[in-house]
Amino acid sequence: MDSASTSPPTVSHARSKFVHYTVIIITQIFILAFGYGFLGAVAYYEYLAPSDSVCELMRSYPGEVTMLVTLIATVLSVITATLFTLSVKEALRHRICQPISLIQLSAGIALAQGSHILNHRHMTLTVFTLFVFGVLKLLTAGWTTLLTPTYFMWPVQLNGSEIDITGSAFATLLREEFLANGLNNQVQNNAFEVLDIGGMLSGVAAAGFTFGLPGTFNFNGAKYNISTQGVVPTIEAFSGSDGIPDADGTRLGFSGGNITVNTRVVPGSHSSVPIPQGFSTNYSMLQQGVTANVSCQAIDSSQTPYIWNTNNSHVIYTNPAVPNNNSITGLRLWNISANCSTSKFGSYEYLTIVDANGNASLSGNGFLPSVVCLGSMDTNQTYTSFTIFTQGFYKYDFLQASVCEVVPLLTRVRADYSNDQISSEVISFAPFQSENAELLSFIAGVARYQSINSQGLTSSTIGDTLYSIYSSTTTERINNNLNDTQEDYWRGVVEFSATFLRSGFMATGSFPGNIIPNNLSSPVNGTMFISTIGWTRWTKNSPTYLLATVPLTIITILTFACALYSLLETWEEHLSKKHKAHFNVSNTIHLIMLCAAESLTLAHFAKNKNGSAIRSNEVERVQLDEFDFPRLSNSKFVGEVKCEGDV
Repeated sequence: MDSASTSPPTVSHARSKFVHYTVIIITQIFILAFGYGFLGAVAYYEYLAPSDSVCELMRSYPGEVTMLVTLIATVLSVITATLFTLSVKEALRHRICQPISLIQLSAGIALAQGSHILNHRHMTLTVFTLFVFGVLKLLTAGWTTLLTPTYFMWPVQLNGSEIDITGSAFATLLREEFLANGLNNQVQNNAFEVLDIGGMLSGVAAAGFTFGLPGTFNFNGAKYNISTQGVVPTIEAFSGSDGIPDADGTRLGFSGGNITVNTRVVPGSHSSVPIPQGFSTNYSMLQQGVTANVSCQAIDSSQTPYIWNTNNSHVIYTNPAVPNNNSITGLRLWNISANCSTSKFGSYEYLTIVDANGNASLSGNGFLPSVVCLGSMDTNQTYTSFTIFTQGFYKYDFLQASVCEVVPLLTRVRADYSNDQISSEVISFAPFQSENAELLSFIAGVARYQSINSQGLTSSTIGDTLYSIYSSTTTERINNNLNDTQEDYWRGVVEFSATFLRSGFMATGSFPGNIIPNNLSSPVNGTMFISTIGWTRWTKNSPTYLLATVPLTIITILTFACALYSLLETWEEHLSKKHKAHFNVSNTIHLIMLCAAESLTLAHFAKNKNGSAIRSNEVERVQLDEFDFPRLSNSKFVGEVKCEGDV
């Protein structure tokens, strides 16, 4: 170890120390800048993800990704901790030239070695060294938290349009379609079959789900959860069939085919960041829908507002000579009527098979007559609801005479597109208005068509579907929920009617260029969620990334403080043309050499006095004495002890 000197090497020594401390500071700045730069990039862009090929590799090799991130975090932590200990060593080398207690020197040496002290008599130093020690150990955890990629959903805003069936423009178009096809609120061609089967299945899905039956409904290649809620797919991947409808297969004649979808991505504020393809994609869209409030109740002859007559029937054909097999032995004509609350009676006629005596098979046959008519007018002399009267006979006798009031509603729904299925939730609703008269007539017409045409000579498709639900569920449970079952069934039919109508008018070829006119379009908007792996900005309630940078920030501040202190001391040395002895305070050999100069007087380990001696020595102030040669001395005796032969 060299003593103070004014030789030319002194200038070179000062310059090397300047470089040494500058390298420590700059390196630590780079590491801190990398941490906060990465954190700032995530905060600014909100979402960061590598390329899709890299994401696939990360998903395929999660263990290797964890190992790589941990390795990078460990290297950065080791570099940060090493820079800290180097700065502490240099600062302590300068600090020891001034009086310092042995316990303070011990604490400094512990920090220079990345360790701590445990001394109950000096809790401040103990707590401080433990704190720094803990922060050093948290560096790896902090870097790992900051750099580890996680799975997240990348949101992308979407917008587009769909057919608006709620306004007066569509009412005019629908009326024109009725007139052009010579229809009286009816449908045409293959649409009859689509409405028959689709309406029935939608009702079954809605009613059966209540009792634990599968609640998935398929229409035109698209899958709906429980019911359609009156929506049409606005996402291409969920739009179903890609077939092109023929000239008569659109609008009211729709019988399946491609639906025009014009939903597109809304450019974000950071268009330079590419949107990943991701592992999977879900959608949440706000769009139009239709549902209904359906209220069913049992009726009897004592309820005068509801006049329901099923007694008008007679046998119109018998042939006793026909063998009792699949041949018709007899026919009964039914004239079913009901009071429609409009000063008129609605009545339908049905035919059922009977035997030669005019009796039906109680076990094999089923008869479910229904009458559908518009409800009462509101204050604006507008129909806003319709009524369904029904009663089951023979096999369907579990369905008592009942009346269901159906009040269709225009809705705004949140449609979730995920797992190849569309699920909808009503956000808001409004009753039908005067401009929705044609729409109400169409929906009521679908219900009427369902109720009449579902009844055959021996059974009813509606009755059979309700019977299948009835027979697959416990008697007590179904008896308590028969009205609910009918309500769910007819609600499903109403919702399907709106989906059918939207699909027909959005089918490819329905409008020139497949562009819906502005006065017939309704905006849709929502979010596409892309499943990927990467980094996402923290939430306000979970500032994990911010907490992860705390250890790095604390150690950087301490490193800067020590390095700047050493720089200032070195600058003073440079001005005074000398430099302090070069030694490493964390090196045990160096410390023993300093103490071996016989200039340090401390209490001994005397018998029965070890405790008091240690306490006394802990507060003893020492400093580096370079009067003749580097040595560690009691601060009050510095410069007084001289080597033999000195003048």
